[in-house]
Amino acid sequence: MTEPAVSAAPPLLVVNNIEVVYDEVILVLRGVSLEVPQGSIVTLLGPNGAGKSTTLKAISGLLRSEDGRVTRGSISYHGDEIANSEPEKIVRRGIFQVMEGRRIIEDMTVIENLRLGAYTRRTRNLTDDMDQVFSYFPRLKERTGMAGYLSGGEQQMLAIGRALMARPKMILLDEPSMGLSPLLVQEVFEIIRTINREQGITMLLVEQNANMALRCADYGYIMESGKIVMDGTREELLNNEDIKQFYLGGGGERRAFKNLKSYKRRKRWL
Repeated sequence: MTEPAVSAAPPLLVVNNIEVVYDEVILVLRGVSLEVPQGSIVTLLGPNGAGKSTTLKAISGLLRSEDGRVTRGSISYHGDEIANSEPEKIVRRGIFQVMEGRRIIEDMTVIENLRLGAYTRRTRNLTDDMDQVFSYFPRLKERTGMAGYLSGGEQQMLAIGRALMARPKMILLDEPSMGLSPLLVQEVFEIIRTINREQGITMLLVEQNANMALRCADYGYIMESGKIVMDGTREELLNNEDIKQFYLGGGGERRAFKNLKSYKRRKRWL
């Protein structure tokens, strides 16, 4: 995989001390802050239920569909506040989320799914955009049937391709490796890095495969229980002993996870 360079660009997105509440009572995010520099890939890691997907939905405006909202803090994109904005307006501003589980329209063709990604654009001539998607995902060009018949890997490619059709400035990727074979995971992450390098599209990546995500990203944040507990460059996180032990499968013999999590992590990180 191509070695990512740490970006010195100014932040495109700034999430500042946000809290997110569902159904007016359930506090999910507890003062989350992070920055995503222009043109970079930033990854957000953590265990299931930590609040990673909720963070992406807070940025993309999709909390509104789940009775959730940002109740404190701010989300700044290009210097403008977007917290609790309508999802369509956020897409038009250049942020597109690729949801966990792909969420393609199974009873529509590949072409129809790709055209759907461009619904916020005024132009009707999408040939060049589709050709560009097919240059990244040549297998999609060969698939003429319904999208529901695609393999899991092809559906993930279609979901990313649909995002590209919106000509986004920033893509939020939620678990792009979910359900894929190791070979396809490698391929998808290579394409993500290529898109970032060739088109300069900024990416915020939520991923369970911490090793692959960190090797793709420029910078990373670790989230637990609705809070950011650690952040650093790719090299800093890959070389951190706690990260090795709890996320990368290294760091020597693993002892009782629960005890180490409550003592070593919280004392050292918080």
